[in-house]
Amino acid sequence: METKDINTQTSEQSKNLDEEQELEMEKLIMQEGIVSATGLNSKSIQVGIKGDPSLRDTIFQRKRYDSILDKEYPKLQKKFEDILLNRGIYRVFIAFNSGEIRTGSIFDPLREEIHTAEQFLIPGYIERHFPNIDYETKIKEIRKLYHYLKHGTINELLPNYWKSIFRKRRISWEPMEPEEIKKVLQALKVMRDQDDFYLRNVNINLVQSLIRLQFNCDGTQVVDAENFQRFLEENIP
Repeated sequence: METKDINTQTSEQSKNLDEEQELEMEKLIMQEGIVSATGLNSKSIQVGIKGDPSLRDTIFQRKRYDSILDKEYPKLQKKFEDILLNRGIYRVFIAFNSGEIRTGSIFDPLREEIHTAEQFLIPGYIERHFPNIDYETKIKEIRKLYHYLKHGTINELLPNYWKSIFRKRRISWEPMEPEEIKKVLQALKVMRDQDDFYLRNVNINLVQSLIRLQFNCDGTQVVDAENFQRFLEENIP
């Protein structure tokens, strides 16, 4: 089907919904997702997701495994800070047990790259794989991407209620602050070193200003960066 035909079909679908239905559809979408277009839906500072019950029930029977991330975290913390603050990375996933590191770059935002903690420690590896860009410029480029999507032909494929949602997202969007990034990275080792319920992996997303934390009980916590310190004070001894 040609683009013109798709645009016509989408426009006709939107016309079939009156203004009241559009608002109701938008409201449902914003409420139903755990993380919506404007961030966490819950009024609390975090959202918890229970994992596999069998993992929760056997948590104290499973021996803890120390990986290279545990042994070399002080060095790796500096690497993570570097790629998030001084290079094109806007998202990083860190798996403590396996040493797997996944990254998303503004230079190729639709792809995910996979690395290992061992590779991050190789001299020159970071410089070769992650081009430099200062934080302020990176944020400006992300705003440009949003601007392109707003004015590109792909925007016309959306129903009106989704256009409204994306418009609100663009207006309200604010990235993580550099100091927030540093505090999160510093806290990971503390959460990893907990005796009973300790961190297994984390996903840090500058664009959504969110931190997703998964623990050895297979439970997941999604926390917004602004309230991350409060989350630590309320949950980490």
